[in-house]
Amino acid sequence: MNDNTTSSDGKNIVELATFYVGDALCGMDILKVQEINKLMQMTKVPQAPEYVLGILNLRGQIVTIIDLGKKLGLGETDISQDPRNIIVNSAGGHVGLLVRKISDVVSADMEKRERAPANMSGIQGEFFTGVFKTDDHLIGILNVDKVLSIEEQINI
Repeated sequence: MNDNTTSSDGKNIVELATFYVGDALCGMDILKVQEINKLMQMTKVPQAPEYVLGILNLRGQIVTIIDLGKKLGLGETDISQDPRNIIVNSAGGHVGLLVRKISDVVSADMEKRERAPANMSGIQGEFFTGVFKTDDHLIGILNVDKVLSIEEQINI
């Protein structure tokens, strides 16, 4: 299945669900998003990496909750500020990405995506496929598959 939409003029248009991780505006292909909800009661997972907050039961599905800020090296998400979970599907099951707040859906022409800047090297850089510029913002385009592939390797 092709996640991108090709417009009549041949451009690759992707709808990006955007959200804040700390003060950074990030986005991901909206087709990766199953749902967005509030942080619910969860169970801690012994010996899990520090960015794994726990697991929860979402209508019979076990969902692993990851603090995306911690995972990306952008700081811990403040759970007292009413954050949101972005539930995404991965090969290993459902994963919730805890973010500071949800923003808008943005139509992005992937032909205009720019490479991630040099200062996004290291741990953060490997999780981003590039940057998309709007009139007002820069959106770091999150490679969700890369973020989740690490989780599957450690079998949480």
